[in-house]
Amino acid sequence: MTDSEARPRVRMTGKERREQLLDVGRALFAEKGFEVTSIEEVAARAGVSKPVVYEHFGGKEGLYAVVVDRAMRSLLDAVISALTGNNPRALVEQATLALLTYIEEETDGFRILVRDSPVATSTGTFSSLLNDIASQVEYVLRQEFSARHFNADLAGMYSQMLVGMVALTGQWWLEVRQPSREEVAAHLVNLGWNGLRGLVAEPTLELGS
Repeated sequence: MTDSEARPRVRMTGKERREQLLDVGRALFAEKGFEVTSIEEVAARAGVSKPVVYEHFGGKEGLYAVVVDRAMRSLLDAVISALTGNNPRALVEQATLALLTYIEEETDGFRILVRDSPVATSTGTFSSLLNDIASQVEYVLRQEFSARHFNADLAGMYSQMLVGMVALTGQWWLEVRQPSREEVAAHLVNLGWNGLRGLVAEPTLELGS
């Protein structure tokens, strides 16, 4: 008798099976992309038949849409929850670190998000997600601009600049993974906070200081 014959198959609940399929689908979509990934591969890697996948998601498009929606909500929640406190620089640091932390800990999710999605999702696109984050950053910048007697109406444009800079750097860092996320965040904040003219030679984060 083989080991597989000796061990009874553990039966999953419907919820457990759905979560398993989402995990498998996320890994395959990140690895191969939407077009190349097939329902057959998802089913084979999960150890189920194709009808089980169809039963839960109605097809590859349905599975992909749920994977993308979850990834987008997770990233948005991570960044917005980091925007707490009253110190403007600390808020920029926290939001930057939150994005880089998501990239490091949820690599598959971010890899899927930065690809052009061929499937409509309830949470929109990666661009719309960045706009949502920028709107949160705009609120912070508007207060800071007003306090410094700058034109607060420009806060929206500056928030797009900051978020775009961090997001594009995050896509680069997704592949190279060096230097550390803290060092990358420190240099991003250095550029965003001090500007090119005010750059310091060895920037550090002020969190916790």
